[in-house]
Amino acid sequence: MKRVRSIWRFLGWGLAGLLLAFVVVQLWYLLHIAYWTRFDPQRTSFMDARLASLRARDPKSELTQRWIDYGRISVHLKRAVIAAEDAKFIDHEGFDWEGIQRALERNQRRGKVVAGGSTISQQLAKNLFLSGERSVLRKGQEALITIMLEAVMGKRRILEIYLNVAEWGEGVFGAEAAARHHFGTNAAALTPWQAARLAAMLPRPRYYDRNRSTRYLEQYTERILARMPSAQVP
Repeated sequence: MKRVRSIWRFLGWGLAGLLLAFVVVQLWYLLHIAYWTRFDPQRTSFMDARLASLRARDPKSELTQRWIDYGRISVHLKRAVIAAEDAKFIDHEGFDWEGIQRALERNQRRGKVVAGGSTISQQLAKNLFLSGERSVLRKGQEALITIMLEAVMGKRRILEIYLNVAEWGEGVFGAEAAARHHFGTNAAALTPWQAARLAAMLPRPRYYDRNRSTRYLEQYTERILARMPSAQVP
């Protein structure tokens, strides 16, 4: 009997320790998010992973990124990214449940993962803190971080950070670096077509950096252009 009580006590302490560790980790995420409401993140987890991958091939590799404020990013790019990635960005609280359902149905029809249904907030949560692995635990953590982002940051700040840390080519991150890399201009001067082309590249930015004139990319760019006038921007 004494041995049984000892086992239960040990299990209780173990569970309490795990719970405490979980709470500490969540507080760590929350404190970073609160800090980034006023200060700009210099690097993200995804950027660090990409830099490590590049330096495995060339130790001198560096990422190209230059932070710019929300007001200096073309409204065309804001509309294009929302139209392409998250049409309900203004209205939802982090999750587009209809979009997730559509993605699940599409994946079931194709028999493999071809669509994710992630919102801009979910993508930012992943890019800021998490690895690229696919697992239930990672998706659960992504959901919790998404809730924190939506609770602490406004939509404008979420979009501003997203546009500054999104990947747009091999080692190319953020709207300013993307505009210069692909079109030789700055993010404020992007035309509607250029903005639509950058938004069309987001699902596979490194591939489309190497293959800039595929038929699919051309068609997708035109579809985004058609959707842009109805996109609501914070």
